[in-house]
Amino acid sequence: MNLGSLFLKISTLGVITLSELDWITTNQSYFSRLDMAMAIKIGRLMDSGIIQIDTGISI
Repeated sequence: MNLGSLFLKISTLGVITLSELDWITTNQSYFSRLDMAMAIKIGRLMDSGIIQIDTGISI
């Protein structure tokens, strides 16, 4: 998986899955400075409610 393509997908759909979030946290020690900036941006978008967490559970 590539953080750049994941960022584009998340930004377009407005949804991040738990497995994608887990991948980001597991691999963050390998990120470049640009990757870290994207990860922080994803976190800020989640905090502001622009990006939702998809748990895969439908009601």
